Order: sequence, then C-alpha cells, then structure tokens
Amino acid sequence: MSKVIAVTGAARGIGLATARALRDKGATVVIGDIDEAAVTEAGRGLGVDAFALDVTSRESFAAFLGRVERLDVLINNAGVMPIGPVTEESEADARRCLDINVHGVMTGTKLALERMLPRGRGHVINIASLAGVLPTPGLALYNASKAAVLAFTEATRLEVRERGVHVSAVLPTFTNTELVAGTRSPKGQKNCEPEDIAAAIVELVGRPRPQVVVPRRLGPQTRLGTLLPDGVKRAIARKYGLDTLFLDYDHAARKVYDARIRS
Repeated sequence: MSKVIAVTGAARGIGLATARALRDKGATVVIGDIDEAAVTEAGRGLGVDAFALDVTSRESFAAFLGRVERLDVLINNAGVMPIGPVTEESEADARRCLDINVHGVMTGTKLALERMLPRGRGHVINIASLAGVLPTPGLALYNASKAAVLAFTEATRLEVRERGVHVSAVLPTFTNTELVAGTRSPKGQKNCEPEDIAAAIVELVGRPRPQVVVPRRLGPQTRLGTLLPDGVKRAIARKYGLDTLFLDYDHAARKVYDARIRS
C-alpha cells in the first residue's frame, strides 16, 4: 500500500490500532491527537510522524493536514463518549461531544476535500458507530453525535461521488477501548478489539464502500432492527441488558476517562 494516510485521535484505541495496521501494510502514516505527550510516544513507537491536533480548531486541523504531503486518505477517528442519564449531562459535556464528534469530523472532511477534489482522487473515512442507528438509554449525547456523523458522511458522499473522491463511514459495535470503561458488554455478546476495527478500515482503504459495519454480521441485524415495532425493540433491549448498560455502570472505573475528556 503506497498511500499517504492521516489518522486523528490516534494516541490510543482504534486510532492507534488503525495507524499500526496501515503502517504494517506499507502506507505512509501520520497521526494526530489532542494529547501531545501520548501521540508523540505513539508516533515514536510506530516510527511515524505524530503531531498535536485539536479537531475542534480549524486552524489546528489545517496545520495538521498541512504537514501531510499528498494526502490520499483522512481517517476522522477522534471522538469522546460521555454516558449517563440525559438529565445529568451538562451543557459543557453536550457541547464538547458535538464539537469533537461532529464538528471535528465536518472540519476534517471539508479540509481534506479541499485537497482531494482538485486532484480528482482521495478517500475520507469517518468513524461513526452503531450507536448512530441504535439509540440507547444513557447514551443520548453520543447517539446524537454519531447519527449526525452518519447523515453528514452520506450526504457528502453523494455530493462528491462523481468527482473521484470516496467518502465512507465505519460503524463499530462495542469495542474494548477507554470509551467503554466501567460498562459491561451486552448479554451474550463479546466486544470487538481495536484491531478488529483496524482490519475493517484497512480493507475499506483497499476497496472503498459507502459504509462498513463491524463486525459484519451485525449489518443485516441492525437494518432489520430498525423496522421492528417499539414493543419488540424494548423486549430485545431488556433481554441483552441494553436498557441499563449506560445507566448502571462503575463510576469509579470511568473516573480517569471522564476527567480526560472534560479537561
């Protein structure tokens, strides 16, 4: 793979695993993250260029992409996931969640398109979530942000698809990163690992498609689920514990993550 690929939110989790997988495939990878110390360490470990990046700042994002020569692929991965009752989520949490998860993706996509459209080639990959199509109690802010990412990604894809540039969304299920700290897995379901999502992204870079669900088997189930009556959806949520998953959780186990995303 000879592509030049930039990955945001790559100091840890899915972003770091994706950067590693793409590097191993021969891509030239550049990573960014708001945690400058962590991304610098990650870049050193991977042997790739790493820079501080605040996706909520157009100036910071433009400077980051300005360091990437001949950008082929941008992976908008940076995101945060506040959880808990919607009435207890602060205005600051709501604004920060939307600023990072939605506006950050929008800004990155637009800046990348400015570079790609004149050349008539390129690929923007936005990391969304199955949470964007499966509203869940205790996850209202995150649900809203990822639904917005999905709508934005698809509309942008339709707008530029005849101009040689691909725009795709990736929808992971529960994945073992800091985002799910203190929560439990749905009954009978094993969480994905960051490497599972990274493998799907590597495949998507090689064969662009509009949307990828990880794991793939959940794609048909998710589409079918949206057609079910509300009573059936509620019964399924109770069966798998989805109705309490993000309301009844270990606050102490999330303390470090919550403090970091609010700092």
